[in-house]
Amino acid sequence: MEAGNKSDNFWYKDVVFYELHVRTFCDSNGDGVGDFKGLTTKLDYLQWLDVDCIWLLPFYPSPLKDDGYDVSDFYSIHPDLGTIEDFRVFVHEAHKRGIKVIVDLVFNHVSSEHSWFKEARSHPESQKKSWFIWSDTNKKNISARIIFSDTEKSNWAWDDEAKAYYWHRFYGYQPDLNYDNPEVREEMKNVMRFWLDTGIDGFRCDAVPYIFDRDGTSSENLPETHLFFREGRKMLDEEYPGRILLAEVNQWPTEAISYFGNGDEFHMLFNFPLMPRIFIALAKEHYQPVADIINQTKSIPEACQWAIFLRNHDELTLEMTNDEERDVMWREYAKHPKMRFNLGIRRRLAPLADNDRLRIELLYGLLFSLPGSPLIYYGDELGMGDNIFLGDRNGVRTPMQWSPDKNAGFSSADSEQLYLPVITNPNYHYEAINVYAEKRLPYSLLNWMKNVIGIRKQKKAFGRGYIEILKPSNTKILAFIREYDDERILCIFNLSRHAQYFELNLGQYAGMIPVEMFGNTNFPAIKKEPYSFTLTGHRFMWFELRKNTSV
Repeated sequence: MEAGNKSDNFWYKDVVFYELHVRTFCDSNGDGVGDFKGLTTKLDYLQWLDVDCIWLLPFYPSPLKDDGYDVSDFYSIHPDLGTIEDFRVFVHEAHKRGIKVIVDLVFNHVSSEHSWFKEARSHPESQKKSWFIWSDTNKKNISARIIFSDTEKSNWAWDDEAKAYYWHRFYGYQPDLNYDNPEVREEMKNVMRFWLDTGIDGFRCDAVPYIFDRDGTSSENLPETHLFFREGRKMLDEEYPGRILLAEVNQWPTEAISYFGNGDEFHMLFNFPLMPRIFIALAKEHYQPVADIINQTKSIPEACQWAIFLRNHDELTLEMTNDEERDVMWREYAKHPKMRFNLGIRRRLAPLADNDRLRIELLYGLLFSLPGSPLIYYGDELGMGDNIFLGDRNGVRTPMQWSPDKNAGFSSADSEQLYLPVITNPNYHYEAINVYAEKRLPYSLLNWMKNVIGIRKQKKAFGRGYIEILKPSNTKILAFIREYDDERILCIFNLSRHAQYFELNLGQYAGMIPVEMFGNTNFPAIKKEPYSFTLTGHRFMWFELRKNTSV
């Protein structure tokens, strides 16, 4: 099966991604767990919303200690979710609707229940022994940081059966693969080929910086890591042209950008440094945090693209912030201790914005206009709430809210059978916050989201354009120009809750007409003198700058 519409190998620059969890999206058989047949029935909704590419969280067989990121078989589907044939049908039906599909691939580690690890630990002479990293001491490689410091005290775990320590960068039940072994590298390429042959359009690659380790180093961003992914990219380009690799690289900009290589490594990276600074700028009512990080991340190879996001399935990570920035985030967005997890905040977008519609729209307006391809996390288009009292990150992974019916229309099972409980907090109750209700209300958040996606798609400047950050004297205003070919778009954002007056020096566009893009409304022509604006609190505007044809 071929991947969906490959006529433009830069397709990933213009898409809106939609991240979803098959387990919590739609249950077709009433067992309380979402599945591929259920997901397939909801593709018409995603087509209506006008998203372009679905990103699926792990759906492989797994003990589910880490919600599927502890993979026990890379070549199959978890039986709760369906069969390989169900998956193929889903991909085919998505492509019929013009929607592409990328899947999560966990390169760094496997579950301790994986047959590879079981074989490795079973005998000192096992052929799989060298597929993992072993030691008779836990004092090696102590320079590597412990990522999940809330729960893990060491990157080594003792195995009673093997009578040795094994290396893990994440949870102790997730032994790292040994990429120094060429058999491992080739096997993971075969895993890629297996899923690419089903017709998918690429991979979101998990935990990319950590797949090699070297004693005496941080075991992050090693040259060997780049070499392996360049090999994988070469294979992809030669055997599956038009497919993409999207990397999870939660690093500072200088390290993150290196994973683009010379346009020969990853097609896309998540812009982790940008994400918290959007929230910091809103909290501080100052444009500088966003402007600074954009200037650090805008120079990338022409064939590459950022993936930008506000929220996803993990905690809102604060690893790429300094102490002062972190304090701002804790104080503004994580007032209850249960809202914090690892070095991050486990909340959905609407609760982060105090369910303030203007703040939510402002955040999305910014997301949709900054350089990169934006990602929507399932349910955030509705303003879904979360449950901070569920364990791990499950509070942001609750069932999709389809209707005011039983179990939010997610499943016909008894509520006790659901994989996770639905949201019943009165501020976000599924009886009010759901697809059925919001589709019927012209001014609902859902219909606003559909509208803004449609407007964004009219202009390639949003996905491919150059950005010029403007510097108004009023620091509560973030303003920039996006430019591509003959398209010029002025984007302005009031980060304050109060109305603001400001002026912008737009003299280089003198004679052009700013046309407000939501209402297609002409504003007065730009002159050499500063252009005056007024914006009410937490509002934004997009203007297309058009030539004045009446002159």
